[in-house]
Amino acid sequence: MGTARTPTGRREARGGSDALVLERAFPDAADAVWAAITEPARLERWIGTWSGDPASGTVEFAMTAEGEDVPAEPVTVSACEPRSLLAVSLGEGWRLELAIETAGPGTVLTFAHFVDDAEAMADVGPGWEYYLDRLTVVLAGGDVATVDFADYHPGQCEYYRELFGG
Repeated sequence: MGTARTPTGRREARGGSDALVLERAFPDAADAVWAAITEPARLERWIGTWSGDPASGTVEFAMTAEGEDVPAEPVTVSACEPRSLLAVSLGEGWRLELAIETAGPGTVLTFAHFVDDAEAMADVGPGWEYYLDRLTVVLAGGDVATVDFADYHPGQCEYYRELFGG
């Protein structure tokens, strides 16, 4: 049995939409955090990988942390400002923004998932907590196997259900 994690997400209005917002602070420079969220080999260490030509505006993203049965999904890149902002849409509905800001000697990543289904946030919130903690471990040089999904789900589900009124 693992250790229950305290949820860190908040609900925030952004551009007329609700968003789940999570932040993570890293001692790393913005270049390292940017590489971890955009370079396929580095991204694969904590969540998945992509293939295709990002200059076309669309790539295929495949989750690797959830086993081999998860099919690749199209990802549309709507904003890409190196070491600053990545905004994407996954498949038919999820809109995400990852903003990077220098904070002292390190970097803060602000992750926003725009809510299209409030009821789903009870499961989505714990999932993003899990993946962002995997990113934290990877950037620290640790083993992502130390991050156990059971520490997030179902323990955080009620928090996110209440946060989004589900």
